[in-house]
Amino acid sequence: MTWHLIPCGPQDPLRVVVVGAGGMGRAWLAAVTASPEAELVGVVDLDLEAARRATADLGRLDLPLGTDVVTLAAEAGAQAVINVTVPAAHHSVTTAALFAGLPVLGEKPAADTMARALSLAAASEASGHLFMVSQSRRWNPHLFALRDMVKELGAIGTLTTDFFRAPHFGGFREEMPYPLLADMAIHAFDSARFLLDADPVAVHCSAYNPKWSWYDGDAAATAVFEMEGDVRYVYNGSWCSPGAETSWNGSWRVSGEKGSALWDGENEPVLVADVRPAERPRSPYSDIAGSLHAFVEALRTGAAPMGEVHENVMSLVMVEASVQSARTGQRVLVDEVLQQAHAAAVRAETRPEVREVLLGRR
Repeated sequence: MTWHLIPCGPQDPLRVVVVGAGGMGRAWLAAVTASPEAELVGVVDLDLEAARRATADLGRLDLPLGTDVVTLAAEAGAQAVINVTVPAAHHSVTTAALFAGLPVLGEKPAADTMARALSLAAASEASGHLFMVSQSRRWNPHLFALRDMVKELGAIGTLTTDFFRAPHFGGFREEMPYPLLADMAIHAFDSARFLLDADPVAVHCSAYNPKWSWYDGDAAATAVFEMEGDVRYVYNGSWCSPGAETSWNGSWRVSGEKGSALWDGENEPVLVADVRPAERPRSPYSDIAGSLHAFVEALRTGAAPMGEVHENVMSLVMVEASVQSARTGQRVLVDEVLQQAHAAAVRAETRPEVREVLLGRR
């Protein structure tokens, strides 16, 4: 799709409002402040005291604060929104911003359900404004290097990710039915799509909760995905695994016809094969700074960024299909999950113009 362009960049920074002043919101406030391509013009949070503390810690007591994104954006002269709310609020905040004429860069996931994510993709089309999801791992230079190695290995048989950490978050994550799958695994799933340049076909997933777990829901899971090209992607992880923890990026192995490639998630990946990868450009940015740069560039040039919502829903569907498989114990077809989500999105949609897009009438 195409979207309204904005003349922005280093010479004319994009004026943005950040919605959400929690831990991740503070990271985004720092990223925007550090970027030469963006200018922070306001902070939105339902808890104004939290917003005040965040701006005070940033040394920006001058920043306008508010509880409503559309109102504050208009008052502050914002050109775009960065949505760092909890997943359940992603749909309402992003929809309101898009139809107020504001492109949105949102924290993952696009929405808390596939149906709402499809609604947001349609809202982006109907409003004519960009909605990009920040899959921050996509910009890791080491991930780019690993992808280059994948291209040298010929046909790929298996890609695996091991992820073992033991974080004590408190709050909503520890109350989720499937915290690892719903909140964290999408980073690995999205990276797997990037590495293989392939989308998921089906999945069989088993989720469970070790007896010592401090999570209410299943904090561990193993998912086996059938990807396009008859490749298998295996994700094995736990959020309650103290000792010998992996990187937050996980530990990766690619097995191909000409050899293998390994990445510990932190250092340069290692190619174990009688081939030499061609020199290819890497991402000059990393993490959320990379997402912000891509967002600004997309608004300036119209080039489709990684994470544009239509592309990103194929990472989120891996989450929803995994959860469905874990619940039922059955192999789940991705196309069936997409069809179910589309039908649910049409039934729930309240905006006529968005419903028209969902029905293919625009």
